Amino acid sequence: MTPRTEHRPQMSVEEFEELERHAPENVRLEFIRGKVQVKPVTDGNHDQIIAWLQRLCMQHRPELWLYGDRGMKVERYRNGRARPDGVLAPFGFPVGHADWSEAEGVLMAVEVTSHDSATHQRDRVEKPEGYAAAGIPVYLLIDRDACSVIVFSQPEEGRYRREEKLPFGATVKLPDPVDITLDTEPLKEYVD
Repeated sequence: MTPRTEHRPQMSVEEFEELERHAPENVRLEFIRGKVQVKPVTDGNHDQIIAWLQRLCMQHRPELWLYGDRGMKVERYRNGRARPDGVLAPFGFPVGHADWSEAEGVLMAVEVTSHDSATHQRDRVEKPEGYAAAGIPVYLLIDRDACSVIVFSQPEEGRYRREEKLPFGATVKLPDPVDITLDTEPLKEYVD
């Protein structure tokens, strides 16, 4: 049997969207590399990290908003569907969008690792590829397992050309077009 890939998906994007519409409220589904994935429900520390980042983004760039759990069309030709933990975009970005937004106008996608077996493949491998292919300028990965922040930038041909990994506690400069500096010391409190 041939393995499923983005070239031989488990189902069509339309079939996935129909499945996702009927999923229970506490189940978050994504469609990455042609396969359906269940995204873990977040814990309190995960939610606090997103709140921390949302507050900083508001303070430094009040014209932007960090939208949580916004459905995004990702990957080449927008055949993937992801629900980043955060999407930084101009305030009002999702107005008029249905369940899945195009990436145009998004400045940064954010993921916070969950404590499940699929985290490595999903957040460290597949998401950077999908977000880069969609042209999202910055991908911020807050890696609770490694106690580090990874900033991916300069998307080109489906890959981020630049990747910077810094430990929790470091000062992290998010590059243009985000242009925000983060003091990541508070993240040490949210590792469980």
